[in-house]
Amino acid sequence: MQRKLEKQLLEWKNRDSKRMPLIINGARQVGKTYTLRQFGRENFRNVAYVNLEANLALATYFEGDINPHKIIRYLEASLGERIIPNETLIILDEIQACERALTSLKYFSEEAPEYYIVAAGSLLGIAINREHYSFPVGKVETLILYPFDFEEYLWGRGKHLLCNEIKNSYLTMEPMPEALHRESIELFREYLVVGGMPACINAFLENKSFIDLQIVQSEILNNYITDMVKYASTTESVRIRGCFNSIPAQLAKENKKFQYKVVQRGGSSTLFGASIEWLVQAGVVLKCQRINVGFEPIAAYADLAAFKLYMGDIGLLVAHAGLAQQTLLSGEANIFMGAVTENYVAQQLVAKGYNLYYWESSGTAEVDFILQKGGQVIPIEVKKGEHVRSRSLNLFIQEYSPTYSVRLSLKNFGEVDGLKSIPLYAAFCI
Repeated sequence: MQRKLEKQLLEWKNRDSKRMPLIINGARQVGKTYTLRQFGRENFRNVAYVNLEANLALATYFEGDINPHKIIRYLEASLGERIIPNETLIILDEIQACERALTSLKYFSEEAPEYYIVAAGSLLGIAINREHYSFPVGKVETLILYPFDFEEYLWGRGKHLLCNEIKNSYLTMEPMPEALHRESIELFREYLVVGGMPACINAFLENKSFIDLQIVQSEILNNYITDMVKYASTTESVRIRGCFNSIPAQLAKENKKFQYKVVQRGGSSTLFGASIEWLVQAGVVLKCQRINVGFEPIAAYADLAAFKLYMGDIGLLVAHAGLAQQTLLSGEANIFMGAVTENYVAQQLVAKGYNLYYWESSGTAEVDFILQKGGQVIPIEVKKGEHVRSRSLNLFIQEYSPTYSVRLSLKNFGEVDGLKSIPLYAAFCI
C-alpha cells in the first residue's frame, strides 16, 4: 500500500552530495520496516537489512571500532552479500537497541557519504532521552512515519479518484456531489473503526470483515503494554499503564483536559509527568497543548501544564475504549463520538506535520484546534455531526479576527464570511 513517506524517501535518495544518513522514527507497527524494504526493492540494486534488536551478535560488533568501512565489511560477511556504494540500501532496524550503531551514523556522514544508510526505531525517542546516547546531531536527517492518514487509507481502498474529487472540492469550496459525499462519509466511518495501523488495514481488506480486526488491534495494544514493561522500571511501567488506560476516560469528560486525578486519586505531574512523556516519545499518544491567546507564534503562548492526550491511532482508541463497531458504522448518537471525532482530526493534523494546540478562554470557551500556517493563526472547530452552531468559534473570531476559520463536520463543503465548512473526511486536506 502506498505511503506519503515514499516521496520523501525518494527526495532523500536523489540528494546526492548533500545527503546524510536517515533516521525513520515512529510508533511500533506503523509500517516503518515494510515501507523501507519496499522502497529499497524498488529503487536500489539490493537491500542489506539488519534488525539490531533481534540480531544480538551483530549488535555486539558495534561495541568495538565503528569505522564505517570496517562495519561495511562485517555486514557483508554477516549477511553474505555485497554492499555496493550508491547501489545498496543499508537498513539498520530497531537501532535504539544499539547505542553505538546510532553513533556510527555520524561517521558514515563524515567518512562514507557514498553509502545509502537508513535507520529505523520504534522507541528511539525514549532511548535517546533515557540513556547517555551520543546522538549524531547535525549529521543525520530525521523523518517520522505515522499510521495511515485517511487519504492513504482511501488509496489502500482503491479510491484514488474519490481522493481527487475531495481535494478539488477543498480547493474550490464547491460542494461534493451528494452521492460522493455520502460514500465518503461511509468510508470515513469505516476508517474510524479500522484506523491507520497497517496490520489492521490488511486484516480488514483481506475479507472485508471487522472480526479479525479486533484481534489484531488487541494484539497491538498488548504489545504497547509489553513495551512499557520491557523498557521502563517496574514502578514507572505501572504509572505509564495507568496514564495509558485513563485516556478513554479523560476524553469522555466534558472538559477533555488531562487530569492526573483520573489516573489516581492525589495524582500530580510529579508522579505522572515522566510517564506521559514516555507515551508521547513512544508515539503511542498525541499531546495537544493549551493556549490562552490567538496570536502568532502560538508556540510561545503554550501552557505546558495544561494539555489533552489523544491516541496515536483512531482505531486503537475505539478498541481501547470498547466502543461498539456498529455504533460508529451506523452513525447513531453516542456521547463518546465527540471524543472519537476530535481524536481522528488530531491524527490527521499531526500526519500533516502540525503541532497540536487548542484555545481556551477563562474556562468559558474552547476551540478544538489552533493551527499556524506562516503568519496566519487558524481556528478549527470539530463537530461530530451536522449540528454546527459554535459559540466558542464565534468568540475566537470576534477577538482575534483570523484570515479565515474552519469548521469540520458531516456537512458538505461551503464557505460563508471567511468560515470554511469542510467535511470531516477532508481533514487530510488542511
